[in-house]
Amino acid sequence: MSIEINNESNMAVDETQILRLATHVLDQMFIHPDADLSVVFVDVGPMEELHVQWMDEPGPTDVLSFPMDELRPGSIERQTPPGLLGDIVLCPQVAQSQAEAAGHSTVDEVLLLVTHGILHLLGFDHADPEEHKEMFGLQRDLLLSFAVAERKAGFRK
Repeated sequence: MSIEINNESNMAVDETQILRLATHVLDQMFIHPDADLSVVFVDVGPMEELHVQWMDEPGPTDVLSFPMDELRPGSIERQTPPGLLGDIVLCPQVAQSQAEAAGHSTVDEVLLLVTHGILHLLGFDHADPEEHKEMFGLQRDLLLSFAVAERKAGFRK
């Protein structure tokens, strides 16, 4: 799997942890090992520009996903074909504000947003209640299984 992570923001980001998370999520979703993913961290100004340009909404947002080959989750029996999954653009400053409001760490918020962004690339949405329930349930399960894997590997206590 080719996962490219670029931090163009002024905030420090644990790129190796993001790489482990993205690899975990893609493995759990049975994405072909030759799939490509890009994760870019940007500051508030560039994120606001993207939000206005692509969503026609003012102000910065936390995460935007730009799917490429419209890959969908695979299964144990059938992985997805190789291809370009797409790009995730995330604003760590917005993530930090949301983390403070939610009462958890910025790291946890960034992990949640990367997972959320990957699920959007895989065609999940949360526009209606049923979609919301499915996507957020899957997001929770992926983050919990990642936390367990991280503890087993000695990365988290």
